[in-house]
Amino acid sequence: MLTMWTMWRGCCTQLLWTRANGKSPLSCHAVRRCSAPALPAASITALQAVDLWRRCFEQRGVTEPRMSSHYIIAHLLGAKTIQSLEQEKLIEFLSREQMEQVWELCTKRLSRVPVQYVIEEWDFRDITLKMKPPVFIPRPETEELVELVLTDLQTTPGVAVIADTQRTFIEVGCGSGAISLSLLKSLPQLKAVALDQSVEAVDLTWENALRLGVQDRIKLHNMDIMKDGEALLSICDPAVALVSNPPYLFSDDMSTLEPEIFRYEDHAALDGGVDGLKVIKQILMIAPQILLNHGRVYLEVEPRHPPLIRQWVEVNVEELRYIETRHDITGRSVSKHSLCVFKCHMQELHMVLDLQ
Repeated sequence: MLTMWTMWRGCCTQLLWTRANGKSPLSCHAVRRCSAPALPAASITALQAVDLWRRCFEQRGVTEPRMSSHYIIAHLLGAKTIQSLEQEKLIEFLSREQMEQVWELCTKRLSRVPVQYVIEEWDFRDITLKMKPPVFIPRPETEELVELVLTDLQTTPGVAVIADTQRTFIEVGCGSGAISLSLLKSLPQLKAVALDQSVEAVDLTWENALRLGVQDRIKLHNMDIMKDGEALLSICDPAVALVSNPPYLFSDDMSTLEPEIFRYEDHAALDGGVDGLKVIKQILMIAPQILLNHGRVYLEVEPRHPPLIRQWVEVNVEELRYIETRHDITGRSVSKHSLCVFKCHMQELHMVLDLQ
């Protein structure tokens, strides 16, 4: 999706132009922006700027006001966090140029542009990724998915990655490359085939792969699995795992999203259709054809999905055996996501159902 916006200081109307897939007509959405505080005539310190913008974000209803202020100003001072900066740096007066940069970036945040897009980068596990709108922003919860895949690839008989043996995994919906690139950095024996329906996402994943030095171990494809499922089969060697954080929101829930998500992130990476399972079902139908025997499917899904997915697979994909569901490890009573794992099970020349 192509997104362009015009930015003015003060109170104005913001125009968001979106094109979902490069083929549909442009549509325009007007969003009212709140006025930014005036740029002070006198210099202020970094700490004063942090406090001023935190209060401004709070007053204007911007989500996570303290985090937003901290990350933006720390970024402009060359650090990841405010806490990592020396106290002397925080109490130094900002230059006029630095103050103008703070006001420019914080004014974007005031318009509900996600922090990740404002500072144009974000950390995921042990890697730093370049961020660009409208490519889907990786969430902390997805780090749990990567940890689960890594554990299985290191310990599970039949799929474990061993020295001097390269294994391939497939990611559907690579976005910025968070999952694939994190797995590649952690296990040098791995190779990846990653695809996304968004050309912006594929380009950003490649840019991040180059930054991380793993470009020789990843093949990228601008491909819509809903339309090009058969094409995927022709470009993939048998894989040890298929991993995806697919679009899984129920279409009716899209209107409840925070402005940061609804206005700026690619809806195609979020909306999973009426039941949230449109893309998930396609992934599960294709999985047995591209997985090695005992290969596994790892999906991040909506908390209401696991029983629905398990029931659907039992009826429609006899080659897959349900393994487990893991919920949010934070212990919250209502988790933001669940992780579903299925195993491809083959015996001799045919595939059989092998449910627990």
